[in-house]
Amino acid sequence: MPQISVDHSPSLGFDRRAFAAELHPLVAALIGTTVEACKTRFRPAEETFVGDGDPGRATVYLELKILAGRSPETRTELSEAVLDLLKRHVDAGPVHLAVNVVELDGAVYRAAAL
Repeated sequence: MPQISVDHSPSLGFDRRAFAAELHPLVAALIGTTVEACKTRFRPAEETFVGDGDPGRATVYLELKILAGRSPETRTELSEAVLDLLKRHVDAGPVHLAVNVVELDGAVYRAAAL
């Protein structure tokens, strides 16, 4: 079920496929789901402006949506683990990384696989 969106500066050195290949098993293990249930989409932000606007600065914002019910400790562990993984996959340099774990309401969330 996890729906993962990664918005990032387009010029950022970032091996997205390698990152996702490690991300999905990590998420599955921490929240008790399957790798097959994880879905990630990468969205290069056409234009970013970080700090003073220096074009050498980059940003990555990862939002991980999961069904509600996990403890605050589990969600914190998840966000910290994903942030650590991002640090290993993004080229060094001035880059701002952020991870946000969002809970979805299982009473209204719907999905289908065709």
